[in-house]
Amino acid sequence: MPASRPLRADARRNREALLSAARQAFLGGDSDAHVEDIARSAGVAVGTLYRHFETREALIEEVYRKEVDDLCTAPGVLLDRHAPDEALRRFLLLLVDHAAVGKGMSSVLESIMATDSPVFDDARTRMANALSLLLEAGSTAGTVRDDVTGSTLLRALGGICGMRATEGWLGEARQVTALLFDGLRYGAPQPSARSRPATAPGGAEAGPPPG
Repeated sequence: MPASRPLRADARRNREALLSAARQAFLGGDSDAHVEDIARSAGVAVGTLYRHFETREALIEEVYRKEVDDLCTAPGVLLDRHAPDEALRRFLLLLVDHAAVGKGMSSVLESIMATDSPVFDDARTRMANALSLLLEAGSTAGTVRDDVTGSTLLRALGGICGMRATEGWLGEARQVTALLFDGLRYGAPQPSARSRPATAPGGAEAGPPPG
């Protein structure tokens, strides 16, 4: 099939405004947000919304996909700006905040899960790979344990975010995530005795043996 033509600048702005308005609605927990309300918040007509997204579910899926895209570019940026363990800590909290968007979209996400859309399988794989990248960077630096995979850590976070049905879940989820992160640091590999410098009595490094 021929490639679709690129959007004009005004059409691109309308599409981005719709995605932003939908994300804000769902982030606020409004899982029943109507397309009319989303279009109004974006400053466009409902017809414009349907020109970009055939159904409400298509709009929600695209919001979710964009959220995942943004998340999975974050590890590289975080590693450029922070030490590996701090980059991992920040990314874990980003994933918890991502679940807040999922909370608002829960009813629609359930309907998408009932279709053949690959968005969720793809999202899980990409998030696990992002976590693996950060875990490997941390274990190489000796600040994070090296016996946990990205998939295992993602499942642990899934259990934490499963608390989202309770009142005030986000603050508690962030606290539990901090405990999880402490556990990852606690098991970090220590330098071997061979790699540690020898010390003379009193704590000073030992010099070469006398010739």
